[in-house]
Amino acid sequence: MCHKPSAKGPCAHMTCMWSLEQTMTATSAPPKRSDFLPFSPPTIGEEEIQEVVDTLRSSWITTGPKTKRFEGEFASFLRAPGALALNSCTAALHTALKTLGIGPGDEVITTPMTFAASVNVIEHVGARPVLVDVEPDTLNIDPRAVAAAITPRTRALLPVHFAGHPADLDPLRALADTHACALVEDAAHALPACYKGQPIGSGGNPVAFSFYATKNLTTGEGGILTADPEFLAQARVVSLHGMSRDAWKRYDKGGSWFYEVLLPGFKYNMTDIQAALGLWQLRKLERFQQRRREVVSLYDRAFSPERALETPTTRPDVEHAWHLYVLRLREDALTIGRDRFIQELADRNIGTSVHFIPIHIHPYYRDKYGFTPESFPVAHGNYRRMLSLPLNPGLTDRDVGDVIDAVLDVVRSYRA
Repeated sequence: MCHKPSAKGPCAHMTCMWSLEQTMTATSAPPKRSDFLPFSPPTIGEEEIQEVVDTLRSSWITTGPKTKRFEGEFASFLRAPGALALNSCTAALHTALKTLGIGPGDEVITTPMTFAASVNVIEHVGARPVLVDVEPDTLNIDPRAVAAAITPRTRALLPVHFAGHPADLDPLRALADTHACALVEDAAHALPACYKGQPIGSGGNPVAFSFYATKNLTTGEGGILTADPEFLAQARVVSLHGMSRDAWKRYDKGGSWFYEVLLPGFKYNMTDIQAALGLWQLRKLERFQQRRREVVSLYDRAFSPERALETPTTRPDVEHAWHLYVLRLREDALTIGRDRFIQELADRNIGTSVHFIPIHIHPYYRDKYGFTPESFPVAHGNYRRMLSLPLNPGLTDRDVGDVIDAVLDVVRSYRA
């Protein structure tokens, strides 16, 4: 599964609609598409549609046979010991922390450079989120900062694989082992990333994936938790009302109506309608990833020579999932800031986003824990100059060229 992109680049095996040389030297009027290019629409084909229709025509639409198949095929794809399909990555993270017994008085160390869900779940279980800064190249959690933040109350480390680039797991695993705390990975961006040749999610510790509409594999909403089977057996109870037997085991042929509530669990199950989408998306994932790598190669070739732009980092010991292409502006090379840059792209009909508004500047966390923007200077400094460009397998060469033209035109127009 883990492989490196071809050094030849995408144009070695496909016909580019125009050369990058033409794109980068265009001197015509500011380019503008005739239609708006969305940031990250889902890529859904007829196979997914027919699989959903088949589910709707069956006798089972909630958690049932297709969810079970999806769990098995997903685990096989990652070489994971087991998988539990849920209704979101948030649910997977929350379920993992609850299954670990983390609660009031405990601390969980995580990153400010993430979506709120990664930290909200720590609050949900009553524990204290301890934020530490990120590494300046990958924007992943800094293991040295983690080591400095560990206390006797630390129960878990929760790294986030930012944008699809794996966090540096070896030192994090060593810290978790040394201090007898859990390692729970937020892999919402990291399908199908690899760290030192091993797929993210292939180990025995809890790893949470997202299948939200913008993700590399989508089920509309949805997520999955990979871990050892023994852990997942407990997590499955937590994720469905604390019941000893799910609906399929009760209502399918040979099932029994009897069940017991073993603990006050949650309603986090994935439906067969969602799993029907996931089954086909999983089969297409490698093709989707090839196209993502092609788009990244085109972006890198266009933007790397430009002094005003910093392209994403990829360390040599990982395979990047390329969920996001995060471009960073060099502020001293431009007369405008990030927000105006985004507006200029929107004026040229190019959709973008920002990943992420750091946790410590959101009002809830800022006020509760007394953070200032400079509490985590690497995260905050990079946030001020970052934007995410369109990156999805549905992009055509013309779409990619339009993005490149627009970005470079804004740079030319506002060069310091």
